[in-house]
Amino acid sequence: MTRRGTQHVATDRLGIHAEAGEWCCIDKIPQPPADVLQAAGNPCLRPARLPPLGLIGAVLGAPFIPLLMLLSLLSDAEEAIKRSLDTKEEKERWRAKKEDDKRRDATIAQQGLDKVFDGSWHGNAGQFLLRWYSHSTHHQRLLLATQEGIVLAAPPQRVSVGREKHMQIVARLPAVEATLVDPFFGEFETRMLLIRFRDGSWLRVDTEELRSDLHMYLLRQPLPDS
Repeated sequence: MTRRGTQHVATDRLGIHAEAGEWCCIDKIPQPPADVLQAAGNPCLRPARLPPLGLIGAVLGAPFIPLLMLLSLLSDAEEAIKRSLDTKEEKERWRAKKEDDKRRDATIAQQGLDKVFDGSWHGNAGQFLLRWYSHSTHHQRLLLATQEGIVLAAPPQRVSVGREKHMQIVARLPAVEATLVDPFFGEFETRMLLIRFRDGSWLRVDTEELRSDLHMYLLRQPLPDS
């Protein structure tokens, strides 16, 4: 969804003014300890299965998977040939990008950001994560940054098409409770953002677009220590 489309949906359908927004998802929720799960009322920790329409689409599309894989291999081969014909400057830029990617991946692993949350089920992020699919069984959320805080919207139940049409607000996080953070402050181009709660716990979301509208919005905000 374009920035204009996100603003339109947020304003017209949800009745709020969003500074920025993007569809996002979370990684697989790990299995919490039995006592934590029971205390939370044994919530669902997975999105709902694809509805019948989505399953039909998946079945109809299955025969084309080998063709898509072949096209992907051909594209990779074409890219490799182009790389071999690059100028010295272009090869240097490519090597620099690969080094940046390695440094990004190492930083993610070092900071534990390859996980869906900080790991404490008793923290605010862990407790919010336990209720994630209780709010909506859809696998995605439209995450909106507003002046008041963070708003999450989604269809109440999983849909295969028309997510904007069925969408409603499923959670609100006031600015005093949680903030949206790019953990790399724009240094790396990623889909990753953190919802950081006031107790220091965090939940990772991944946007559909690299350096999304939300990432660009956060880049325009003052640094935390400024």
